[in-house]
Amino acid sequence: MEETIGVTEAAQIPQQRGEHLLDSAVRYAEERHWDVVPGTWLEAVEGGERCSCGAEACALPGAHAARPDWATMATGSAVGARRMWTKQPKASILLPTGRTFDAIEVPESAGFLALARMERMGLTLGPVTCTPDRRMFFFVLPGAAAKVPDLVRALGWLPASIDLVTRGEGHYVAAPPTRVGGQGAVQWARRPTPANRWLPDVEELISPLAYACGREAADARTRAR
Repeated sequence: MEETIGVTEAAQIPQQRGEHLLDSAVRYAEERHWDVVPGTWLEAVEGGERCSCGAEACALPGAHAARPDWATMATGSAVGARRMWTKQPKASILLPTGRTFDAIEVPESAGFLALARMERMGLTLGPVTCTPDRRMFFFVLPGAAAKVPDLVRALGWLPASIDLVTRGEGHYVAAPPTRVGGQGAVQWARRPTPANRWLPDVEELISPLAYACGREAADARTRAR
């Protein structure tokens, strides 16, 4: 189960609602030592919202990299984060992967199934995000991207047959409270706490995650018959 933390510690953790993007970005850098980089944002247009990138058919409105050199712009400095979000307070918060953590991406239904199994197994989890498009991201130690294909095969699954994706170097994840146009906000399924500062290795989580994704894939094939 998720640990209950004290009031003093809780005050240092970004909340899911009612907190500015700037404050969250600064705390991610300051408290977790995560690199952060501002992404696109949502703009009000004719009674609706549109991504600041200007693309009418944007796949992730308000929640993707704003510039091709985003990786070099990322900073782990709280001062740097404050400076960037002061200039653009509506910018989404992107966390580059492959640096202080990698992220294992799975469908939401498989993710919650895996979470329940992990709790029964007594596994120590890192932070986990849940996105409006029903995806979940499990934060693990860097280097997971290179390990996952062989680990999945060792468990008896073909990597291409299950919906499990690893985000490592050159990628990023959107962090709460980033909003995705027309869908809602990224939220914490397991929020950052002092207890999960030390991330698990992917080898500790891959079995329940692959099992949950494999079960979902089998169910999908059954429904398709």
